Amino acid sequence: MGQGEPSQLRMGLAGLSAALPSLCVFMKRSRMDSLGIKSCDFQAARNNEEHHTKDISSRRLVVRRGQPFTITLHFRAPVHAFLPVLKKVALIAQTGEQPSKANMTQATFPISSLGDRKRWSAEVEDRDAQSWTISVTTPSDAIIGHYSLLLQVLHRKPRLLGQFTLLFNPWVREDAVFLENEAQRREYLLNQNGLIYLGTADCIQEEPWDFGQFEGDVLDLSLDLLSMDKQVEKWGNPVHVARILGALLHSLKKKSVLPTPQTQAAQEEALLNKRRGSVPILRQWLTGQGRPVCDGQAWVLAAVACTVLRCLGIPARVVTTFGSAQTTSGGLFVDEYYNEDGLQNGESQRGKIWIFQTSTECWMTRPALPQGYGGWQILYPSAPEGSGVLKTCDLVPVRAVKEGTLGLTPAVADLFAAINASCVVWKCCEDGTLELTNSNTKYVGNNISTKGVGGDRCEDITQNYKYPEGSLQEKEVLEKVQKDKLGHWEGNGICPPSLETSDPLYLFLEAPPSLPLGGDAQLSVTLINPSDQEKTAQLAIGVQAVHYNGTLADELWRKKLFLTLSANLVKKITTSLSYSYFERSPPENSFLRLTALATYSESSLSCFAQEDIAICRPCLAIEMPEVAEQYQPLKASVSIQNSLDAPMKDCVISILGRGLIHRERSYKLGPVRPGNTLCTQFFFTPTKVGLQRLTVEMDCNMFQNLTHYRSVTVVAPEQAA
Repeated sequence: MGQGEPSQLRMGLAGLSAALPSLCVFMKRSRMDSLGIKSCDFQAARNNEEHHTKDISSRRLVVRRGQPFTITLHFRAPVHAFLPVLKKVALIAQTGEQPSKANMTQATFPISSLGDRKRWSAEVEDRDAQSWTISVTTPSDAIIGHYSLLLQVLHRKPRLLGQFTLLFNPWVREDAVFLENEAQRREYLLNQNGLIYLGTADCIQEEPWDFGQFEGDVLDLSLDLLSMDKQVEKWGNPVHVARILGALLHSLKKKSVLPTPQTQAAQEEALLNKRRGSVPILRQWLTGQGRPVCDGQAWVLAAVACTVLRCLGIPARVVTTFGSAQTTSGGLFVDEYYNEDGLQNGESQRGKIWIFQTSTECWMTRPALPQGYGGWQILYPSAPEGSGVLKTCDLVPVRAVKEGTLGLTPAVADLFAAINASCVVWKCCEDGTLELTNSNTKYVGNNISTKGVGGDRCEDITQNYKYPEGSLQEKEVLEKVQKDKLGHWEGNGICPPSLETSDPLYLFLEAPPSLPLGGDAQLSVTLINPSDQEKTAQLAIGVQAVHYNGTLADELWRKKLFLTLSANLVKKITTSLSYSYFERSPPENSFLRLTALATYSESSLSCFAQEDIAICRPCLAIEMPEVAEQYQPLKASVSIQNSLDAPMKDCVISILGRGLIHRERSYKLGPVRPGNTLCTQFFFTPTKVGLQRLTVEMDCNMFQNLTHYRSVTVVAPEQAA
């Protein structure tokens, strides 16, 4: 060793000693990097159970905002030596194509010991040598959608831990969609088995409907639909989300919704055209393979909208208004035109009265509106103009319609008219002139119904939309509307015109609410001559087939009578209305419009009355136990009596039910002669605990889509024991 070597050695040892702390930190960091994160367990099954999303998935994490969820970080080696570094760990949650803190699509938050329910936060719930259990809380106004969750250590590049989906949360009071009643939450958010009400106000018919909001791909389909709106920063506002979905579903109805018959074999076509639920329609809507939903089937749009809203966490329900004035532009009168035979003739320029009309209601607060307008909101789509498709859906508070608050939003006037307008009937004379008839005016909106909570009963919610007829409150609302110049008749009045005559004649029509398919029923026409003079009158009775949206389908039957009415006479004419009178059968899913027009020759003044009659098809009966055991065979007996005067041929019965039958089953059965009863039995094994529904459908040469259902409570084996 040379003379300078000890000095150099001392200098080297001193430098090494000085660099040792930094070297130790470097080694710790290197060891931590090499240690790394072995895995991140999102605990989907547990979290989804707590967030009421277990029916969506047990493998992918789907949570609701404003409510904590738990994840566990597993490390490759013990981490106690590196706690000072790990205390500087942060989580990043981000959504959208270009996440940023500026538009609230990205949030960075530390893992601390104190969680914060008002903003993104995380706290360590439990820890051991090789894992951390972390509780993550999302804000109650967070943007919904698909999220990525990342881990960031100091200023290093973030590491992706996994993905999760965030939904609205009706269980959290701070969420704008909070619904206090648990039974209502289960009905309007979690129940996939729906009922849609069709028919007439006097003959309400229920249609079982599978909303299917928790089917495997519906969540992704719903968010794909929402992604057509690029304002992701507004997806935390349920008002915005509901409007966007309503506009998109309405605009897309002219695109691919139902399958194209020309591209399907007959059997496949029949299956695909079934209107049993929302999911097949939603799938075809977004894949672009199909034909449009025509106006005669537009009621399914309300059901599909309900599915998407419930899927994303917004409470929703389908509501049916029996007798609804449409396309009135806010006017309180609808014109209807009839020829001298009493048959409807031509289209009105002032709206049309639908036999029934379905809409979608959704529940949320409305902080931007005056106080009191939260709660149930009506999706009200309008026709898109230009490129403004996403701006063509209004969200109207039900209370605004009831109170006639026209200034709140333009759509209130249309919805108010839909349930408060009246019909003005005109007679089209042979010379082309129009004469106002003395009509027994048919008012609209006398029954508004939806499925009841927690059962299969029909709930009348008309009181939500209007005050009782003849009440002081109704009068005040109508007067307020009159001041806002809503009416379009003389003087902007709110009462329909009437004929004042010193020589009156009164006409009343009585008919059954339904006519059995292939059967007959009694109807009566009562004419009252209150004067001291004898009158000669011509009475025209007619029957037409109409679709539920008021569009004429076919002329079926007419009859004329010439009568002499003595002074002070009440004359009742009774006749039989039978299918055998019709020249042709009414189209499928149509109604019978029965009209009576009486004209007395001295004055040519006409009296008019009308009734809409539902066609009642044979009853499909199902017998099965109310309670069944999981994984044990269950028997259902199905029967139908042929009350027609011809055999039912080409009979096919289909059975389906989530949690009861793995896949839909169809069975071809032999013909059923008139008066005979078809009976058959099915066996299946329930797999899912809870209240389930079996739906049975029958098709034959005489009718299609005859459906019925029965509910069964499936219990676990230990409960059954």
